[in-house]
Amino acid sequence: MNEHVNERVVVAQTRATYNEGYMPGFGNDFETEALAGALPVGQNSPQRCPYGLYAEQLSGTPFTAPRETNKRSWLYRMRPTVQHISSFKRTELALFRSAPTVGEDTLPLMPLRWDPATIPDEALTFLSGIRTIATGGDVHTQTGFAIHTYAVTESMTDAYFYNADGEMLIVPEVGALRFFTEFGLVDIAPGEIAVMPRGVKFKVDLNGDTKARGYICENYGQHFTCPERGPIGANCLANRRDFLTPVAAFERKDGTACELTVKWGGAFHVCEIAHSPLDVVAWHGNYAPYKYNLRHFSPVGPTRNDHADPSIFTVLTAPLGEPGTANIDFVIFPPRWLVSEDSFRPPWYHMNVMSEFMGLIEGVYDAKPEGFVPG
Repeated sequence: MNEHVNERVVVAQTRATYNEGYMPGFGNDFETEALAGALPVGQNSPQRCPYGLYAEQLSGTPFTAPRETNKRSWLYRMRPTVQHISSFKRTELALFRSAPTVGEDTLPLMPLRWDPATIPDEALTFLSGIRTIATGGDVHTQTGFAIHTYAVTESMTDAYFYNADGEMLIVPEVGALRFFTEFGLVDIAPGEIAVMPRGVKFKVDLNGDTKARGYICENYGQHFTCPERGPIGANCLANRRDFLTPVAAFERKDGTACELTVKWGGAFHVCEIAHSPLDVVAWHGNYAPYKYNLRHFSPVGPTRNDHADPSIFTVLTAPLGEPGTANIDFVIFPPRWLVSEDSFRPPWYHMNVMSEFMGLIEGVYDAKPEGFVPG
């Protein structure tokens, strides 16, 4: 099968700049191929695809979603996805939880803070090293979220994962990671983030470090998007040009025992396959993983008096049906000038209908200068 595809890993290079190996822009329609001529011309699903590949569509929204919100990509792979699965068996990842968890572990109704968790010496992959901290909503009704931490001490060798419950926003705090996805390679380190869409298969390797630690926000609701700027206007905050989507890459493993784990309905299922599922040679569309360097965020703020809402520091938002409200807002407090007259000084306090989870990546947070440390 696919005797023309002999390379183990092929990464198409598209530009010799700082973002080599990526395509810039948020939510764009991209096209990329790891082998020249692998993308069909003028058709999504021709009768015979180049190189004997199989055409498949991955939909992130209903088919009939409006054009501006419709998420889908066409993937051209060595094997149809039906060959990526066999008899799934239930498996347990006891510390990787889904909402709702109310009543299972009752915590006091009060602000909570804890010290960084030590990265253990035991063997932990990205998947087995996930620990759930907080949840909200209900995974079965596709509303709400889960907040996790991860600790990684070894790469996912011949092991793969996809999350059918929601997209995952990954925020490294210690150590660099490489996400090898169906769409290509995504490398992130502290100070960057990555978003893995629902249903995208991937594995995670340590990328030059022996250990890694960070945070995950699992979003059950609508996709993350860039927030509206309102009176800020056309520029600043997270500019769309700074988001990076990987170029096509594939992995060929034939006759190798591989394991695929799926999270669906809050439960985990595993099957064994005899090849890598990361066999996509080319793809086009607007539903794909992406990364963002938080250092490119251009903050705005008050320059004379009084205190602005932290919403001005929103990088990504997952909207609800009601305008101006969100299932999740991903907000950062980046390095910036804090200058204002006749206003109160931090630490401040406010009551909020939204729950807040805060993690420190580096530096000192101005409102919590003592005892609040990275991790």
